[in-house]
Amino acid sequence: MEVLIERAGLTDVAQIAALFNLYRVFYRQQSNPELAQQFINERLGNQESVIFYAKDGNGQYLGFTQLYPNFSSVSAQRTWVLNDLYVLEQARGLGIGTLLLNRAKDFAVETKAKGIALETAESNLQAQKLYQSLGYKKSTGFFGYFLNLNEAQ
Repeated sequence: MEVLIERAGLTDVAQIAALFNLYRVFYRQQSNPELAQQFINERLGNQESVIFYAKDGNGQYLGFTQLYPNFSSVSAQRTWVLNDLYVLEQARGLGIGTLLLNRAKDFAVETKAKGIALETAESNLQAQKLYQSLGYKKSTGFFGYFLNLNEAQ
């Protein structure tokens, strides 16, 4: 199967949003196509993220990855946070996740970034195996903390 990896623009919002909605459902969020459309449109419209998508020779969108810019003060370099990676269930096992991750890596190199950070659920063993096969290393030496401002104080 021919698979093309492209950088998303505003003309891709509807197709990316449909995948993004499925991604959110995968992580146990309520399906909300309108929210997905608004979120993706805002990220691309405001140039707040970079999205690469995979599509087949017939133009069907098969998956995407979304990167957010970040900076390392200690190394004084740009980094990228790979926040989202999703491949349609029927397209899994075809190497699409690898293609998307490799395109993200190429982009990070093109932008002279120090590296790419990502997180995944402890239970997502398939994703962990993929990341490790591509050279990603599990973080050590630091604890992650998060202040949830949506929870009642």
